[in-house]
Amino acid sequence: MTPTETPQHLKPPVAAYRNLAVATVGFALTFWAWNLIAPLAGVFGSDLGLSSFAQSFLVAVPVLVGSLGRIPVGALTDRYGARLLFPLISALTIIPVLLVIPARHNFLAMIVVGFLLGLGGTTFAIGIPLVNSWFPPAHRGLALGVFGMGMGGVALSGYFTPRMAKHGENLPFIVVAIALAAYAVLAAVLISDHPDRKIPTTSLARRLGSAGRLRVTWELSALYAIGFGGIVAFGVYLPTYLKTWYELSPTDAGTKAAGFALVTVVFRPVGGWLSDRVHPAVVTSCALAVVAVFAILQAFDPQLNPMGTVCFLLMAAGLGTASGSVFALVSQVTPQPQVGSVTGIVGAMGGLGGFVPPLVMGAIYSAKDSYSIGFMLLSDLALAGCVYAYGRMRTIKAE
Repeated sequence: MTPTETPQHLKPPVAAYRNLAVATVGFALTFWAWNLIAPLAGVFGSDLGLSSFAQSFLVAVPVLVGSLGRIPVGALTDRYGARLLFPLISALTIIPVLLVIPARHNFLAMIVVGFLLGLGGTTFAIGIPLVNSWFPPAHRGLALGVFGMGMGGVALSGYFTPRMAKHGENLPFIVVAIALAAYAVLAAVLISDHPDRKIPTTSLARRLGSAGRLRVTWELSALYAIGFGGIVAFGVYLPTYLKTWYELSPTDAGTKAAGFALVTVVFRPVGGWLSDRVHPAVVTSCALAVVAVFAILQAFDPQLNPMGTVCFLLMAAGLGTASGSVFALVSQVTPQPQVGSVTGIVGAMGGLGGFVPPLVMGAIYSAKDSYSIGFMLLSDLALAGCVYAYGRMRTIKAE
């Protein structure tokens, strides 16, 4: 190492890119499984005679469980490593995916299966500490953003799931189960933990308590609840919104929702890349300002083509950028042995940020026959996050 070549500027080893690629693929597959119910929510709702609120609750249950599950899974990753947990969680997710087939004609059974499907949403808390450990700080923002592209599993689900269902109502669940089984084997062979990974010796409860006592954990959680929570909320509810308000067919609604998700996927590494060059808090603030402006415009119910589409795509760009920049900030201010625990909490709050909006939107529409109030609430939250990120989070120095 030369005198000017500090550890943070070293080039990542080949193993870092291998782990990044395999983890991103696994993240995408498990997110597809996590989001299997949402693209078919209209079909399930018609078959089961569900109200708008009940349908929203059905698609929100996996989001809730997957979000809360990130807290223990992130702490377990600190202790046991991604080499064990990634293939294990992927294999276990096969069970609820297949259980959708016998459960699809009973609402209570679908709620139980949705609860179990939440397991697929926990892999985020496995991949972040894995990628964080392999990449030096100068390359970490972009690497974390690339891993975050795995949330494109929502776009894959939105596009392919309803199309597969046309060829057989059980086909999407069989295909995803086979893909998860193949990936679990692949991950067991190719994923490796960093040789210098620090293994905590304290208990799970103590590690979570220590992460929970960090002020920055909750500040980051609030910002991520707006950024990533917005992505998840649109991912699970946008097909229903487009079908209900703009009277699109389930296939067209799923396609447009997949386009929204694809834009968030593309802009997440952009947020990470920008955060390697500009303070992540500034990137977050600007991205949330974009979300606030176009949420207000969408609240006035413009025609879908072109104005509504423009609003959704630019909101997607802002939410994707903010999601990438927030986790670039996590990697800057969190001690390495606590990255998994903090990631679990922050990721959980982000997912919970996606649990509430579909319920709110469904309830508002049932009561007022309008979605405008929901979009105004989104703009208020985004504006609050914009101001807080710029005013407070810029003062946090990298550790």
